[in-house]
Formats: sequence, structure tokens, C-alpha cells
Amino acid sequence: MNAPDAQAIQQAAARLRAGALVAFPTETVYGLGADATNADAVLSIYETKGRPRFNPLIVHVADLAMAETLGNFPPLARQLAEKFWPGPLSLVVPLRPDHGLADVATAGLDTVALRVPDHPVALELLRATARPLAAPSANPSGKLSPTTAEQVRRGFDGKVEVLNGGPCTAGVESTILAVDGNRLIQLRAGALPRETIEALIGLPVEQAAEGAEIAAPGMLLSHYAPNAHMRLDAMPNPGEAWLAFGPAQTHDGPTRNLSPSADLHQAARNLFSMLHELDATGAEMIAVSPIPETGLGEAINDRLRRAAAPRV
Repeated sequence: MNAPDAQAIQQAAARLRAGALVAFPTETVYGLGADATNADAVLSIYETKGRPRFNPLIVHVADLAMAETLGNFPPLARQLAEKFWPGPLSLVVPLRPDHGLADVATAGLDTVALRVPDHPVALELLRATARPLAAPSANPSGKLSPTTAEQVRRGFDGKVEVLNGGPCTAGVESTILAVDGNRLIQLRAGALPRETIEALIGLPVEQAAEGAEIAAPGMLLSHYAPNAHMRLDAMPNPGEAWLAFGPAQTHDGPTRNLSPSADLHQAARNLFSMLHELDATGAEMIAVSPIPETGLGEAINDRLRRAAAPRV
């Protein structure tokens, strides 16, 4: 298999900048890439995979310099990046105020999982795109993660453009670590063994406890929560904030409407920013209008249920 030529990579980069999806190889598995600064592009990842749940996505970058435009790296996180990037390690770090990422890429969290993949095609694509790429595994939800371009094509019936970089060398997803002061917490086991990290860093790597506050892709029932409490499938009472959906009655409290036209795609795009805006009003309770469970409504309701879950 010949690697894609420079023209193919430039064409793929142009598609990504235009908001399309492109599957690309990494050393771990093939990723389904989208411009992480484009909310509509990121939403199409969930739709294409067929299980649209708003878990935070790993954001792929070309190098540490690009990563530092998105997140703040405390000394230990920087040490990890310098030792293991490029490589199968995703680091969860605090977002910079001016990060520019779409809320749906981070699921509204104040942290982001970043990694520099160790694959020449991925790195060339990231440099050519000059944007961070959100990229979960390039497979329909519930199916095996793909390690060849042909597996991606079969999984999506040829409907997703794929850059063929040959078989992935690791074949399992990246290890995800969070740094808490001088503690290392493993949020997901992956292709970089815990023992390798401990040997090179000289610190133990703890396993995240179930129900821990740190969030990464696929973790935890109760997270992404605003300070206000939430009532779902509800009309607002006096004094409450209201997250409305569809043609709405008037309300004398703080109100945001996810989509007056009941467009689920628009609602998904607005969800995190509007929750932040209502929470910033200082309201103690946010009432949320009923939202259909169809299509992207599944993702919206999943996110809302997590936000409304009992606090731990």
C-alpha cells in the first residue's frame, strides 16, 4: 500500500476545513476526523457513527505548540507531553479561555483531551489542515474499532472519505491521563502501558475511581453539570430559568430557546452555550422543555440527564 500523496492530503485537509468528515490513520486506530472548531462538523461525527451521545472527544493536534493554543499545561502535563508525544497518550488539561473549540467537542467541560498521533499521514494531515481535529474511532457505534482503511469503508458503506495509511501498529485506543497537581490519574487504559509511564516519569499512575469528578470520553453518569439544579421535561415555575425548545410561551425569568423551530440540529449546536448562559444568571433551578428522543435528540437528552443527575 502506497501512502497518500501530498495532493490527496491537501484535498482531505480542504474537505475538513469546509466542514466535511475524513477518516485518517493513527498508530492506534483509524479516527473519524472533523474540524474541532466547527460545531456542525463535530455534530456530524455523532450522526455518522449512529449513536449521537455528547461525550467529550479527543482532539488531535500536530504538536505541543498547537496543543498549547487550546489547553494550559502544568509542569507535569508538559513533562508527559515532551516524553510521550507523538504517541498513544491523550492528556486531559484545562482549556485556555481563548481555545476556540466547539462546545460539542468538549461536551461543555472546562477541560480537553489532547494528543499528538504518531503516524506520518495523521501528522501531515494535521499540518495541512492547520486546525485541531476531533476524532473518535472511525466505526459505527457498537462495532469494533477499525485498524485498516478497508474496515472503515465497509463500516460506513463507502460514505466516508478515508486516507489510507496502512494497518495501524498499536490496534487499541490511546491511554488517557489526567494530571492533578503531582498525581497522575488514568481515565482509560490504552496503548501506552501504565508501567511505561511510571518508569519514565517516576510517579505512580492511579486508576480513576468510579464516580470521580474528572471526565474524559465515555466516563461518568453525573458530569457536565451546571451549578443550578435542573428539572427535565418541565415548564418553568416563577423564579426559575428556562431552557425552551420549539415554539415557546413567554416566561418572566431568564430564558434561552434551543431552537424555536424545533430543529434538533440547531438545538444540539446551542445546547452547551445556552446552559452556560442560563447558569451565569445565578438561577437556582433550570427547567428544560421536553425534547424528542429521535435523531440528535438522543444526544441532547443524554447530556441533559447527565447534567441533572444527583450530585456526588
